[in-house]
Amino acid sequence: MYEELGFIAVAGQRGASSGYGYLIYPHRPIVAYDLVDEELLSEYCVAFPDRSEPSLGERLPDADDVLAKWMSLHGGERELIAEANMHVPGRQVDPAAVRRDLRRLRNWRAQRAVTA
Repeated sequence: MYEELGFIAVAGQRGASSGYGYLIYPHRPIVAYDLVDEELLSEYCVAFPDRSEPSLGERLPDADDVLAKWMSLHGGERELIAEANMHVPGRQVDPAAVRRDLRRLRNWRAQRAVTA
């Protein structure tokens, strides 16, 4: 998914029954959305600095940033959300771009369902 779309999508802590999901972008806020009507709910700003090579900067490679966010959501969604800076949708990520990505995600999943 990340390789083809440039982001990953995950359902909330209880899966589809939670009613919400997240889009995880590299070096952008995590965007929460309603799984049924795809209403954008909020943005969660989190950062995972790379302190392994200070001379190279503190920014993780894109895929590592996405993986760190996914691992944090998977391992402790409530804790991550409680620590993140929460903003209304559109503060840092363009809502039109997110809606486009949600359409791309639906198409991507539909293609996989047909070929699976």
